[in-house]
Amino acid sequence: MFVAESGSGHSIVLDGPPDHGGQNLGVRPMEMVLMGLGACTAFDVVNILKKSRQNVSDCVTQLTATRSDGIPSVFQTIHIAFTVTGRNLKPQQVERAVALSAEKYCSASIMLERGGVQISHAVEIIDEAIRESTADG
Repeated sequence: MFVAESGSGHSIVLDGPPDHGGQNLGVRPMEMVLMGLGACTAFDVVNILKKSRQNVSDCVTQLTATRSDGIPSVFQTIHIAFTVTGRNLKPQQVERAVALSAEKYCSASIMLERGGVQISHAVEIIDEAIRESTADG
């Protein structure tokens, strides 16, 4: 079990499974890579949408990945499913924000792709205005 501290003073517990000598007391290091990627790209997407004057209220990323057999067991593929929630979001703006994050802004995504990881994306948009009108009707 390890406690990692960032340069900004925040800490997180990392550990491995018992069958690899860990105690299962924290996030696995490779899980942390995926968590960092998901947060990095979600942060970008929200910022891009806000700068585009889109009324975004939430962005959730769900990542699934495959890893190579053997050692090192590196990521081969990562799929990022975005669920973006807001009011009257323009689908083309959301797609553009995801593409800009992947191609220009998300350092984690770009680094992993340059390392040979195939990253794919899917987007679901939840319109709060439609949800509210359906709930009222």
